[in-house]
Amino acid sequence: MHTLAYICNRPYSLSMNFGVVGASGYAGGELLRLLSEHPQCELSYIAAGSSAGELIASTHHHLTNFYGRKFEKTDLAAINACDLVFLALPHGESAKIIPGINPTVKIVDLGADYRLSSATSWEKYYSGVHAGTWSYGLPELPGYRAKIAHSSQVANPGCYATAIVLAAAPAVTGGFIDASDIVVVAASGTTGAGRSAKVNLLGSEVMNSLTSYKFGGSHQHTPEIEENLVIPSGGLAKISFTPILAPMPRGILATVTAQLTANAKYGDIRSAYEGLYANEQFVTVLPEGELPRTSSVLGSNSIHIQVAVDQHTNRLIVSSALDNLGKGAASQAIQNANIMCGLAETTSLTAIGRP
Repeated sequence: MHTLAYICNRPYSLSMNFGVVGASGYAGGELLRLLSEHPQCELSYIAAGSSAGELIASTHHHLTNFYGRKFEKTDLAAINACDLVFLALPHGESAKIIPGINPTVKIVDLGADYRLSSATSWEKYYSGVHAGTWSYGLPELPGYRAKIAHSSQVANPGCYATAIVLAAAPAVTGGFIDASDIVVVAASGTTGAGRSAKVNLLGSEVMNSLTSYKFGGSHQHTPEIEENLVIPSGGLAKISFTPILAPMPRGILATVTAQLTANAKYGDIRSAYEGLYANEQFVTVLPEGELPRTSSVLGSNSIHIQVAVDQHTNRLIVSSALDNLGKGAASQAIQNANIMCGLAETTSLTAIGRP
């Protein structure tokens, strides 16, 4: 006879009641897909305010296992009946309902409302009143996993932020680069812009075309990235970030560059990357000569990273690829939920992309 390990105030042998609020969006649909295979999860509540009463499978056509089930309205009583709830709402919406959620309910917020510690940065990049700061859900950063495990409220990182922070962190913490001048160019699939109908996201507009957007350093993930890249000697990194809309549904490819410090050597840099991520199941530092591809990480919770030194300019170059709906949103949210609930971190998740 074995002793049951308790998770989320329930025995390990029992399912937990999970809820998804904002389930009609792309990230919400990916949450439903992954959670439907979660052995400890009972999806007891699936809400989408503007789509309440509509069939889930009529919005997410691939979710045939939800045939006959409808989106529910956003209801605090239903949320409070859950053990854990995922909030996949537009920025600014989570903070409106958080005060009505019982402290006993664990929350993973996929929006930006609680990611930033600086109220000034929130007002600059998002506008409105800063709601507060929760534990930041990027487990692979040193010390973050323990904070997530002891938190009942976790802010899931942004998709670009995940790709860029994990690509730059070993170089910043190791002191290998001038972290005050990091340049990033990253391309994302169209699902990163949400599901709302927009002319610039129509297939006829996007196909066979690449275009920059939020040009000139105005992307909202900028302060989030800087706050989580802390220079060992003190202070935050500074980045110049140019995002690009790519003609594909999902995936992010980021290129991060910075000037090397005086004594930085390629061998030491590579060792730092391999060392930091050696035991991380969802981070792969690729063998030399292999480059990250968005197609290699689709449907997974993985990020692939490669490092190089441009001898001509004495700059470090880091390339990273992830699925913006996976490690950049839904699967990372489930990874955080697993940690919060004492489950194996890999439960219902895969590090293997689909071809």
